[in-house]
Amino acid sequence: MPRAKDRRSLVMARGLLPRKIINIALSLLICLLAIGHSQERPPQLLIRAAHCLEVDDFLPPSNTGKLTFGYLLDEQSYPGDKVIYVVAFASLTRSNGLVLAVWLTEHDGRQVFDIQNNASFVLSKHEPIGVSFVTPPLGGTWTQEHLASAIKQIEKQPRFTIPVKDLLAADALTDCASYTDR
Repeated sequence: MPRAKDRRSLVMARGLLPRKIINIALSLLICLLAIGHSQERPPQLLIRAAHCLEVDDFLPPSNTGKLTFGYLLDEQSYPGDKVIYVVAFASLTRSNGLVLAVWLTEHDGRQVFDIQNNASFVLSKHEPIGVSFVTPPLGGTWTQEHLASAIKQIEKQPRFTIPVKDLLAADALTDCASYTDR
């Protein structure tokens, strides 16, 4: 018959084993969820907008062959118009990059992405609007406040990493335009 000390050790070991298994299972589940979330496919709307930004030379060069984006579709600010705000992040971990305002229309069954504004930014707690523009956008204070609001909303949403080679592929349903074309 086992001694009291041995029985207590056996009971403790039996209690620890299920706890360790549960902890390992939870850790594995969290890792799998993180991997699944990070591999979420970018929406077609973002891919098409980023395609136009790439072919019209608005995006910075990438050393890794990939760019990281966030976006916001705004159908409220300009009645009757749709604007997609796209942020090309400088890196996954930093809160700076390039914000672009792209008007979205349709013409002859094709989506037209018309790039109307862009600005480099850094998130800043010292600025009243929460964003400091390194290169300010055209349009003054109202435009800066609109872009800053879009950036802050995009910061709270998922980011998507897209290989540059995927952005270069032409899409038969997409037309690109920009203020630099005129």
